[in-house]
Amino acid sequence: MASVSSVIKKELYRIEIKSPSGNVVIADEPVSNGGKDAGFAPKELLCSALAACTSATVRMYADRKGWELEEVQVQINLEYITAESRTIINREIRFIGNLDDAQQSRLLAVANACPVHKILSNPIEINTAIV
Repeated sequence: MASVSSVIKKELYRIEIKSPSGNVVIADEPVSNGGKDAGFAPKELLCSALAACTSATVRMYADRKGWELEEVQVQINLEYITAESRTIINREIRFIGNLDDAQQSRLLAVANACPVHKILSNPIEINTAIV
């Protein structure tokens, strides 16, 4: 199970997010939304999770296979269509290295099996309690 905590105080939209191990990420809103753009916007953090998981999963697989993958580049774009209450996530992946078509196809399948992709591709239930 993954876990984080967040706190926002008086500074508009500046949110400190902590992991149990002590890692800290700052989230904020862009200046155009009243923030100071001091960190990732919440939707950017969601995109970041998919990009990071994709990259790490592909890297681990290629390393296990001994493939000549030099670099993985991932671009994520998220669009929420309010009128349809629908989200579209577009992911572009570039595999840099000495890889044939079969290896690239396999790495794409591996990318589609990364844990965050699986989470975002399946029904999500959010339970909220006031404590």
